[in-house]
Amino acid sequence: MPGTEEMKNKLLWAAPLAALIAIGAAPQLASATSPVELDAKPQAPRQCFWTRSASGFSAVDDRTVNVRVGARDVFQFEMFGTCPEIDWSQRIALVSRRSSTICSGMDAEIVTQTSIGPQRCTVRAVRKLTPAEVAALPKRGRP
Repeated sequence: MPGTEEMKNKLLWAAPLAALIAIGAAPQLASATSPVELDAKPQAPRQCFWTRSASGFSAVDDRTVNVRVGARDVFQFEMFGTCPEIDWSQRIALVSRRSSTICSGMDAEIVTQTSIGPQRCTVRAVRKLTPAEVAALPKRGRP
């Protein structure tokens, strides 16, 4: 029969192990098709781009940056918080966390030089602007 100390150790590991198992099963449960999902409108395909294709940027404010990709596409990056001095920066670096493409906010960080050194700004969301949205951008917001 196990001692009380051994039982305490087993109980201490049981809750975190159960949580890990539940987290691992969550994607499988989420992929199940429900009747509500069958009637839902299909989502638009993800808009991705290679980080090396970025050719310019314009900071709208300290939370929003528009990035020119290729000749005519513009992607808008929204930060989790403020990105100090981004609107004064002459250069930024786009850092992809997963590969060399950016498809969503969780894929990207923007690095900018500030008066106290490099600043890493975490991106919350990325979306491709429509041609009409690009045309409507004010001069300051156009990359």
